[in-house]
Amino acid sequence: MTDTDTETDDTGAPKKGWFARLREGLSKSSKRLVEGIGGLFTKRKLDDATLEELEELLITADLGVETAMKLTANLAREKFDKEVTGDEVRAAFAQDIAEILAPVAKPLEPVGHKPFVLLMVGVNGSGKTTTIGKLAHQWSREGKSVMLAAGDTFRAAAIEQLKVWGERAKVPVIEKPHGSDAAALAFDALAAAKAAGSDVLMIDTAGRLQNKTQLMDELAKVVRVIKKQDPAAPHATVLVLDGTVGQNAHAQVKAFKEMVDITGLVVTKLDGSARGGVVVALAQSVGLPVHAVGVGEGADDLRPFEARAFANSLMGIE
Repeated sequence: MTDTDTETDDTGAPKKGWFARLREGLSKSSKRLVEGIGGLFTKRKLDDATLEELEELLITADLGVETAMKLTANLAREKFDKEVTGDEVRAAFAQDIAEILAPVAKPLEPVGHKPFVLLMVGVNGSGKTTTIGKLAHQWSREGKSVMLAAGDTFRAAAIEQLKVWGERAKVPVIEKPHGSDAAALAFDALAAAKAAGSDVLMIDTAGRLQNKTQLMDELAKVVRVIKKQDPAAPHATVLVLDGTVGQNAHAQVKAFKEMVDITGLVVTKLDGSARGGVVVALAQSVGLPVHAVGVGEGADDLRPFEARAFANSLMGIE
């Protein structure tokens, strides 16, 4: 869907296009960078002191040390000892960031298996259940038959939340009472998805990282019982990260990679964050596919990740 497509919100009023919403969503992150870079370059040559200040600015905007060094080194190669404007610097950075992000920008395509089993992991509050609901809404609208499994049996609220999204997307939700065995639920859900001929089965999971051993055992068991029915499943294991946590996202990726075979990332809540730069830092350091980003509560506010659009929005370029 492009920026010129006419979308409507829940009231039927015209809605801003996706790129406009992405720019708006990243405005807290871009404001810091635009103002910081603009403040550094008022008729000023690019010297060592300026490069150091630029590097510091990029690090404080959560782009990470490695990315900050790479961007400033590239800029120095082209522009050292020359007068540059803030606009030129932002354009150069946007170009480099787009190149860093391009290899990881991979939409999530539930194809190749039927049902395509998607295991969704992440800490509580990351937007995991909401992401499942939004994907269900989008895929069912594309004509795919989707089934959801309320595998976060630890939190009654997660089960209820998933049921609400299921009703909204008009897709069935497999559930068991609060406190039930998550692996048994996953097993039953896959059997039900096979029997129904579903295209996609998305399984929600618990996310209580504070008791990591227990969570690790539970996730390992879920994967084990799924494989009894389909040795290739889960076909994707997606980690949902809250964009407001900044550099803490690296620790979450590390923790979940120790537990399950993470195949990709979804980054949510970028509209509430001044730390959108962490997506670039993750691309640079982890290299996992980034499937989608979220900039709002609506079902349409989660979209496939696009490197150039994100880079331009982060640097405040229209």
